[in-house]
Amino acid sequence: MAPAESTVPEPVSALTAMLTVEVAVSVAPRQVQRVRLQLPAGSTVRDALLACGLMSHVPGLSLEAVTAGQWAVGVWGRKERPGHPLRDQDRIEIVRSLVVDPKEARRLRYQDHLKKWPKGKKTTPSSGA
Repeated sequence: MAPAESTVPEPVSALTAMLTVEVAVSVAPRQVQRVRLQLPAGSTVRDALLACGLMSHVPGLSLEAVTAGQWAVGVWGRKERPGHPLRDQDRIEIVRSLVVDPKEARRLRYQDHLKKWPKGKKTTPSSGA
């Protein structure tokens, strides 16, 4: 009898396996820069941040700033630490901390809106007598 062929795929060497990840950072409101990277398997968020090259293009962005909490890092919208291991097709998002509380900003916009649109004069119905 001939030996049966194995249907189990051979494991891919950790040296040859590559991950494709995307790093995105919002440099200004409604302006996002994205970089696609090929990293070796076992890479972390920190490795992607160093490899993407965005730290030299975005003022104030550095590993120290991320560690200090001035910038937050997440994977697919979930906050992660710089040592978090990456998986293939992950999206790393770098976001600035909020300068103004969103509720407070909305309240200020509403008050500003009221100043621009003064209330109309109340008129009383004229008596037709």
